[in-house]
Amino acid sequence: MEMDCTREKDICTHLGDDYDRFMGAVVPPIFENSLFVYKKYEDLAQAFSSERDHYIYTRGTNPTVEILEDKLAALEHGESCKVFSSGMAAISSAMITLLKQGDHILFVNNIYGPALKYARYIERFGIEHSISSKFDAKEIEKELKSNTKIIYLESPGTMTFKMLDLKAIGDMAKQKGIVTIIDNTWATPIFQKPLDLGIDISVHSCTKYIGGHSDVVGGAVISSKKIMDQIFYNEFQLNGGNIGPFEAWLLMRGLRTLPLRMEKHQENAMKVAEFLETNKFVQRVNYPGLKSSLDYELGRKQLKGYSGLLSFEIKSDKYEDIANIINTCKVFKIGVSWGGFESLILSPNHGNNLEELKESNISPSSIRISVGLEDINSIIEDLDNALATLK
Repeated sequence: MEMDCTREKDICTHLGDDYDRFMGAVVPPIFENSLFVYKKYEDLAQAFSSERDHYIYTRGTNPTVEILEDKLAALEHGESCKVFSSGMAAISSAMITLLKQGDHILFVNNIYGPALKYARYIERFGIEHSISSKFDAKEIEKELKSNTKIIYLESPGTMTFKMLDLKAIGDMAKQKGIVTIIDNTWATPIFQKPLDLGIDISVHSCTKYIGGHSDVVGGAVISSKKIMDQIFYNEFQLNGGNIGPFEAWLLMRGLRTLPLRMEKHQENAMKVAEFLETNKFVQRVNYPGLKSSLDYELGRKQLKGYSGLLSFEIKSDKYEDIANIINTCKVFKIGVSWGGFESLILSPNHGNNLEELKESNISPSSIRISVGLEDINSIIEDLDNALATLK
């Protein structure tokens, strides 16, 4: 019986693996070559006219990378995908391909810090940006400018995990001819499909859940073939942000277990969130999977599940108290990034950035955790012991 590769688990495990093409190898080979040779010069000359459809040079296309791209495009219900050397290479390419001098980007919700730093960087080229803290599509519409070309979204948002109604925003943007981009890393294509809700471009840091093992850095852009062709022949090819074949192979390895890992991340995170809600040293838990969340109903409509990244606010905003809690943890390791097998902990409060946190509507008492795949009793016990230092 043929496998139905419209199903997510089948896409992750088998789509594009093409056993006949690769001599029956159950895992596709790593094509580490930098270039591809042709029998006749006329064939190479013909290939140059459609480089995206031919293997010429690995900076452009590569069989190993292509399998990963096909899987990701199918998972997110997009027409096409390009994989990049990092999440920021993907984000910056998706933005700059649509912009020119005099254009404006509207960022909505709490946004990944380096994405905003990139927006500040390209101000030197005459590209403006502003940040909206509104969540209603009609209110967001009031913050558009005559030169707005992109609405850039996160949902759930960085650190606060507040959600946006993607369909309402996507519909509004389409009526005005504005392109929408979302960073869908938190939910992954398993738990959220923004393109189905009317968003134009989805970007991912594949370093997080898609890789899943904290051993590879990568990014992806998924959209229509028209937009992806534009990105391929300009930002992708000319900026040289391609991923290596070995890194793409590692991401494929991670992708095979993505649906199973996301189920476990969700299970563990839900138990942790429920524990934190009842802990006397915690005043707030930011996780849309909780029934107490203001975004719970929107989450049920828009998400198929919840990942393992959340934040909570303790009953103290002293930097020393936050540092002490973090330093007391043993199961939770102190580090940036998230989405791997290991549990991680940090705070946006660095002891010297209170004004910055206030501008971003982030509580200085916040602690962010990435709930990993360790034993749930060990995870909760670790947090319980750490929070008890507030006594």
